Amino acid sequence: MKKNIPNFITCLNLLCGCLAIYFIFQQELVTAAYLVVIAAVLDFMDGMVARVLHVYSEIGKQLDSLADMVSFGFVPGAVMLQLFSRSLESNGFTEPVASMLPFLGFLITIFSALRLAKFNIDTRQTTSFIGVPTPACTMLIISFPLIMANDSFGLTEVILNPYFLIGITLLFSYLLVAELPLFALKFKTFAWKGNEIRFIFLGLAIIFFLALNFAAIPITIALYILLSLIKPSVS
Repeated sequence: MKKNIPNFITCLNLLCGCLAIYFIFQQELVTAAYLVVIAAVLDFMDGMVARVLHVYSEIGKQLDSLADMVSFGFVPGAVMLQLFSRSLESNGFTEPVASMLPFLGFLITIFSALRLAKFNIDTRQTTSFIGVPTPACTMLIISFPLIMANDSFGLTEVILNPYFLIGITLLFSYLLVAELPLFALKFKTFAWKGNEIRFIFLGLAIIFFLALNFAAIPITIALYILLSLIKPSVS
């Protein structure tokens, strides 16, 4: 019975992704974003529960990737499609660019699939990552509708600039599959020694969120990449 608990949590992650897709195409991006946050928590929990219960199965590994492909692969691509569509409404793009450009968002979906496929066969990624993890990329993208819904810094105009969206799409499509060593938030112990970079990251992330609300998410993702570049050998 206990061996199925992590898989059940993974299925809840998948359900959140499916519900998020429904709300995205209902133009309710904020609701979708909250569902993705829940999916990310569940994605973290299934692995943690599997380690605590000392249960592992190949089907669990494959199920996790399939769920992630929906919640952190298709969902961010669909969000980008909607953001592109909104950005083009007031930027004077002519046909056929105006009708085709939103589909550029699905580059995120394609490169997320490549990222997840590589992760499953890459033995280097047991305690750290090579390339930006799909949940991190997705958290960045779903932060945009949350920022726009609570925009006290005037960032909506920036987010809905089509050139900004093109840049984010191309940059993170690359970062998903780049040979870039990144630390994982996996604690073997909670001692300071050996976990310095993780504690620094978490501390700064909390400070940023308290000060900037949802606008802290893009800064936190950038910080994650920067700290990894400073100390890429962390395990």
